[in-house]
Amino acid sequence: MPSDKSTFEESLFFKKEEGDLPSHTLAMDIHFLLEDKKAHDILVLDIRKKASFAEYLVIASGHNARHVVALGQHVLKTLKNEGIDGRVEGLPLGDWVLLDFGNVIVHLFRPEVRVRYQLEK
Repeated sequence: MPSDKSTFEESLFFKKEEGDLPSHTLAMDIHFLLEDKKAHDILVLDIRKKASFAEYLVIASGHNARHVVALGQHVLKTLKNEGIDGRVEGLPLGDWVLLDFGNVIVHLFRPEVRVRYQLEK
Protein backbone atom coordinates (compact mmCIF):
# COMPACT_ATOMS: atom_id res chain seq x y z
CA MET A 1 0.00 0.00 0.00
CA PRO A 2 1.37 3.44 -0.84
CA SER A 3 2.67 5.28 2.19
CA ASP A 4 2.21 8.84 0.99
CA LYS A 5 0.53 10.89 -1.74
CA SER A 6 3.60 11.07 -3.99
CA THR A 7 3.91 7.27 -3.89
CA PHE A 8 0.22 6.97 -4.79
CA GLU A 9 0.63 9.29 -7.77
CA GLU A 10 3.79 7.51 -8.91
CA SER A 11 2.01 4.15 -8.60
CA LEU A 12 -0.87 5.25 -10.82
CA PHE A 13 1.41 6.93 -13.36
CA PHE A 14 3.75 3.96 -13.57
CA LYS A 15 0.93 1.44 -14.01
CA LYS A 16 -0.90 3.58 -16.59
CA GLU A 17 2.22 3.70 -18.75
CA GLU A 18 2.37 -0.12 -18.70
CA GLY A 19 -1.31 -0.56 -19.59
CA ASP A 20 -4.34 -1.29 -17.45
CA LEU A 21 -4.02 -0.74 -13.74
CA PRO A 22 -4.14 -4.16 -12.05
CA SER A 23 -7.23 -4.65 -9.89
CA HIS A 24 -5.27 -5.27 -6.69
CA THR A 25 -3.24 -2.08 -7.16
CA LEU A 26 -6.39 -0.08 -7.86
CA ALA A 27 -8.11 -1.51 -4.77
CA MET A 28 -5.13 -0.63 -2.58
CA ASP A 29 -4.87 2.85 -4.08
CA ILE A 30 -8.56 3.39 -3.28
CA HIS A 31 -7.86 2.18 0.27
CA PHE A 32 -5.13 4.82 0.52
CA LEU A 33 -7.43 7.56 -0.81
CA LEU A 34 -10.11 6.67 1.73
CA GLU A 35 -7.60 6.49 4.56
CA ASP A 36 -6.28 9.91 3.53
CA LYS A 37 -9.77 11.40 4.00
CA LYS A 38 -10.31 9.74 7.41
CA ALA A 39 -12.66 6.91 6.40
CA HIS A 40 -12.81 4.22 9.05
CA ASP A 41 -13.13 0.43 9.14
CA ILE A 42 -11.70 0.13 5.62
CA LEU A 43 -11.67 -3.40 4.22
CA VAL A 44 -10.31 -4.67 0.91
CA LEU A 45 -11.85 -8.06 0.15
CA ASP A 46 -10.59 -10.40 -2.56
CA ILE A 47 -13.76 -11.89 -4.07
CA ARG A 48 -12.22 -13.53 -7.16
CA LYS A 49 -13.16 -17.04 -6.00
CA LYS A 50 -16.64 -16.02 -4.83
CA ALA A 51 -18.02 -13.73 -7.54
CA SER A 52 -17.74 -13.16 -11.27
CA PHE A 53 -18.82 -9.49 -11.32
CA ALA A 54 -15.63 -8.09 -9.73
CA GLU A 55 -12.28 -9.07 -8.26
CA TYR A 56 -12.18 -6.80 -5.19
CA LEU A 57 -14.64 -5.07 -2.89
CA VAL A 58 -13.52 -2.06 -0.90
CA ILE A 59 -15.84 -1.30 2.02
CA ALA A 60 -15.50 1.72 4.29
CA SER A 61 -17.53 3.93 6.60
CA GLY A 62 -17.79 7.68 6.92
CA HIS A 63 -18.72 9.50 10.10
CA ASN A 64 -22.00 10.83 8.66
CA ALA A 65 -23.79 11.33 5.32
CA ARG A 66 -21.75 14.41 4.42
CA HIS A 67 -18.51 12.54 5.08
CA VAL A 68 -19.66 9.56 2.97
CA VAL A 69 -20.45 11.91 0.07
CA ALA A 70 -17.05 13.63 0.43
CA LEU A 71 -15.27 10.25 0.43
CA GLY A 72 -17.05 9.20 -2.76
CA GLN A 73 -16.34 12.50 -4.49
CA HIS A 74 -12.66 12.35 -3.48
CA VAL A 75 -12.18 8.85 -4.91
CA LEU A 76 -14.07 9.66 -8.12
CA LYS A 77 -12.27 12.95 -8.73
CA THR A 78 -8.78 11.63 -7.98
CA LEU A 79 -9.16 8.55 -10.17
CA LYS A 80 -10.82 10.55 -12.97
CA ASN A 81 -7.82 12.90 -12.96
CA GLU A 82 -5.68 9.80 -13.52
CA GLY A 83 -7.84 8.64 -16.45
CA ILE A 84 -9.86 6.04 -14.51
CA ASP A 85 -13.61 6.47 -14.86
CA GLY A 86 -16.18 4.87 -12.62
CA ARG A 87 -19.92 4.71 -12.23
CA VAL A 88 -21.62 5.96 -9.09
CA GLU A 89 -24.89 5.30 -7.25
CA GLY A 90 -26.28 6.92 -4.10
CA LEU A 91 -24.00 9.95 -3.97
CA PRO A 92 -26.69 12.61 -3.34
CA LEU A 93 -28.02 10.94 -0.16
CA GLY A 94 -24.82 9.69 1.41
CA ASP A 95 -26.31 6.70 3.22
CA TRP A 96 -24.71 4.12 0.94
CA VAL A 97 -22.52 5.15 -2.00
CA LEU A 98 -21.48 2.57 -4.57
CA LEU A 99 -18.56 3.25 -6.91
CA ASP A 100 -18.01 0.79 -9.76
CA PHE A 101 -14.58 0.70 -11.38
CA GLY A 102 -15.11 -2.58 -13.22
CA ASN A 103 -13.11 -5.18 -11.32
CA VAL A 104 -13.10 -3.04 -8.15
CA ILE A 105 -16.38 -2.12 -6.45
CA VAL A 106 -16.39 0.40 -3.59
CA HIS A 107 -19.12 0.56 -0.94
CA LEU A 108 -19.17 3.59 1.36
CA PHE A 109 -21.62 3.66 4.26
CA ARG A 110 -22.84 5.65 7.19
CA PRO A 111 -22.05 3.43 10.21
CA GLU A 112 -25.71 2.54 10.95
CA VAL A 113 -26.34 1.52 7.34
CA ARG A 114 -23.21 -0.63 7.23
CA VAL A 115 -24.31 -2.51 10.34
CA ARG A 116 -27.73 -3.16 8.81
CA TYR A 117 -26.42 -4.65 5.52
CA GLN A 118 -23.24 -6.37 6.80
CA LEU A 119 -21.70 -6.82 3.35
CA GLU A 120 -18.43 -8.08 4.74
CA LYS A 121 -20.11 -11.24 6.06
